[in-house]
Amino acid sequence: MSTSSTTTGPSAPAGPSAAPPSLAARPRPGEAVIKVLLAGSALASVAITFGIIGALLEPVTHFFGQVSVGEFFGTHGKYAVLPLVGGTLMTTLIALLVAVPVGLGAAMYLSEYASRRSRKVLKPVLELLAGVPSVVYGFFALFFVTPTLLQGFLGINVGFTNALAAGLVLGIMIVPTVASLSEDALSAVPQAMRQGSLALGANRMQTTLRVVLPAALSGVAAAVVLGLSRAVGETMIVALAAGARKNLSFDPRDPMQTMTGFMAQTAQGENPVGSVDYNMLFAVGLLLFVITLVINIISITLVRRFRQAY
Repeated sequence: MSTSSTTTGPSAPAGPSAAPPSLAARPRPGEAVIKVLLAGSALASVAITFGIIGALLEPVTHFFGQVSVGEFFGTHGKYAVLPLVGGTLMTTLIALLVAVPVGLGAAMYLSEYASRRSRKVLKPVLELLAGVPSVVYGFFALFFVTPTLLQGFLGINVGFTNALAAGLVLGIMIVPTVASLSEDALSAVPQAMRQGSLALGANRMQTTLRVVLPAALSGVAAAVVLGLSRAVGETMIVALAAGARKNLSFDPRDPMQTMTGFMAQTAQGENPVGSVDYNMLFAVGLLLFVITLVINIISITLVRRFRQAY
């Protein structure tokens, strides 16, 4: 009877020592400097934010030492802020009603329908609106939109200053912000998703509205909220066209004063430094800072909730 034996071959000779790490894995000399600069930029932005808060707190403390919180958040009175908040919300709402459909429509056209040659011409022209000074928009609302468009062409009974004209021009101003960022978000959707939708029998409009737009929803939401933040913080348009009288009204044809318009008027130097009227400027500024912070938090929440990775 034969027995089979299992033999093992000679052990493999020891190979050369492990190769040194590649040059790509080694930190480059400039990376440490870049990291320090980036970290310094991030810390500087945080420090500036806290510096703004610190600059506002002392006058606000003096203000609320002389004016009660209830009087400040009231609807009537010299120091009531709710009429200013109402004017800000009114002009911002009108601006969004203009900017969102126009900006999103422009973004969908540039992303889905325009030829490459048309896109190269139309997008820079659209973004030129972002470079127009806001004071020019303010005079445009004051001397064209109100007398020619609203009173003349549309026959709307409005005064020389009104929230409607300010909101319309404010919406025109933020159209490039909404359109440009939305177009970037739509263009980032993979082409395979469009091709799959078309292969299933959908037309281009159905593909745009039911496939591309939902896929880019986080970027579109961020664009709208960024435009909202810019509209809330705009000064010259509302200061010139909306009016300089506190008016808590739901009629956009009425003149209204916004928070930024009030701040521009108060900062003209007519109020002595340290007076109650002067310190109210900082109280309104701090409230505007808080409102903007809340808008940014909502924006970050929406982007994280609807973000899709491809």
